[in-house]
Parts: sequence; C-alpha cells; structure tokens
Amino acid sequence: MCSSLSRTSVSSFGSQTITCHPHTRTMNESKSCNLTDIQVNPHVRLIEFAIYILTFFFGAIFNVLALWVFFCKIKKWTETKVYAINLVFADFFVICILPFMAYLIWKNSVRDELCQFIEAMYFINMVVSIYVISFIFIDRYLGIKHPLKARAFRSPSKAALLCGLLWLAVTTGTILNFQQRYADFCFQYDTSKPTALILLSIFFIFTLPLATLTFCSIEIIRNLKKQLKTNALEEKSIQKALYIIYANLVVFLLCFLPSHLIVIARLVTEHTETCSFNHFVKNFSSMTRCIATSNCCLDSICYYFVTKEFQEAILLPKSSTAKTTQTRSVQTHVY
Repeated sequence: MCSSLSRTSVSSFGSQTITCHPHTRTMNESKSCNLTDIQVNPHVRLIEFAIYILTFFFGAIFNVLALWVFFCKIKKWTETKVYAINLVFADFFVICILPFMAYLIWKNSVRDELCQFIEAMYFINMVVSIYVISFIFIDRYLGIKHPLKARAFRSPSKAALLCGLLWLAVTTGTILNFQQRYADFCFQYDTSKPTALILLSIFFIFTLPLATLTFCSIEIIRNLKKQLKTNALEEKSIQKALYIIYANLVVFLLCFLPSHLIVIARLVTEHTETCSFNHFVKNFSSMTRCIATSNCCLDSICYYFVTKEFQEAILLPKSSTAKTTQTRSVQTHVY
C-alpha cells in the first residue's frame, strides 16, 4: 500500500520497478466518489421507506374513497369529473406498484424485466398526474376568462379524448425513452443520457406544467379578488377559494420542484470530485423521489377542493339548499 510519500520498490521477479505516487490514492478515492457508486445513508433510507409506508396507507384510502365517490355518488359527467378520475387512476396505479418499488430499491436490485416494468409504470403515471392537474387548471381558467367561447370545445367527451391522447403520448414516449436507458440497478440514475435531452425532459415534465399552473392560478386569483371587491356577502367563501388555489400550487411545488432541482445538481456533480457534495446529492435524490411519490396522497387536495361535485357528495347535506346555492355561486366563477 502506498504511503503519502512517493517510493520505489524492486520486484522479486525481475528488475521491474513499481513506483507509487501520492496521486494514486487520490484517483482511487475519486472513483469511489462516483455518484452512481455511492450508497444512500441508512438513516435516510429508513426515513424514505417510512414515507413510502405512509404514502401507501393513506394513498390507498384516499384513492379508493375517491373512486367510490366519483362512480357511485356523482352521477353527472362533467369535464372536471373526467379529469379527476384520470388523476385518481394515475395516483392509484402508483400506489399499487409502490410496495414493489420500495422492495427493489431496498434490495438494490438489478435492472431486470420486473424492474423495467415498475420503472415505466411509475414514470408514466407520475407524468400523467402532473399533466392532468394542468388540464384541470386550464379548464377552470377557460371557464372564467372565456366562458362563452369555452363551451364550443369543453365537454366530457372532449376531456376524455384529451386524457386518452395524454396516456398514449406519455406511454409511447416512456417506452422509447426506456429502450435507450442504461443503468445497472433499479431506479439508478442514468449517466449516459445527454445533458440536452435531460434538460428537455425537465422542460416538458415540470417547467411547462408549472408555468401553466402559475399562469392559470394568477388569473383565477385576479378573478376572485375582483369578486371580493364587488360581493362582500361571499367574502369567506372567496377567501377559502383563494387558499385552495394557493394550496394546490404549493403542493405541486413541494412535490416536484426538489426532484427536478436535484437532477440539475446531478448534472453539475458528474464532473466533480467532491465526495461530500456527491454524498449529499445521492441522499437528497433518494428523499426527493419519495417526496414526489407522496403527491399520490396530496392530489386529494386537488380533486377534493377543485371538484364541487365531490364536496357536495361528501359534505353538503341535501337539506342545506341555501348553503349549496351560495357555494355554487362562488364555484361557478372559481372552479
């Protein structure tokens, strides 16, 4: 083993000399600091799987309840109901594969056929979930800003067609992408993917939906504040609606912003030899994945608050005619 000082030794099999330099150990250490070779801290791993367990438990309850309400309690089909059902299905599929996903990550399994299927299911449903939330906000924005024109291209059948095209496009794109994915272990970061392609994926998967949600939220908030000035009787309802819009935007940012920021951080660390930073990226990346997965539970905020039919089926008694009328008058402009 080489010491910190350079030294030369003579081999017993001949006159060949072997020289050890101080940079030899440094090179070995830098290889051990490769981002793909670093192991996640055991404490971080335990926190990660605790979140997975909570996500699976509450996600299963919330999504089964949502499916029961949408199919058994709400008879009328609307655009929002179509979008919300697609959102529930996307979240429910992630919940179903979550135990397998957690097991594969825990065992550091090789990327076999089962792993590739679980990876594809996870990616497809997470992307569909992001875009369906965007569709809901776009639908409400059009109903507020262009109520008359929106009637021409807003209908449950057209919403179903749009969602069908979304599922097809995301599934096709995922299959094509995963055919060129090179990784040794399940859910391992693919270092062979070109930087330009990664940035393009971030734009379409996160940046574009975030810009859409932000724009629609701002316009809806402006509309609510205008109502607040002209309709003091519904101040509490309008304030509640404002909190709902803020909550949906914050939930989206909390779930998906960290995971995409860490991808950019990984691009930076590909050419760095700083072990401490690489360890941080690896551990934080593991946490951001489970935070993004928790969106399967937090999406209930979206389809519970945004869908007025859901609220009426769960909370509002049939005898509360006056309250229902007042709630609908605000929701007609907001949702």
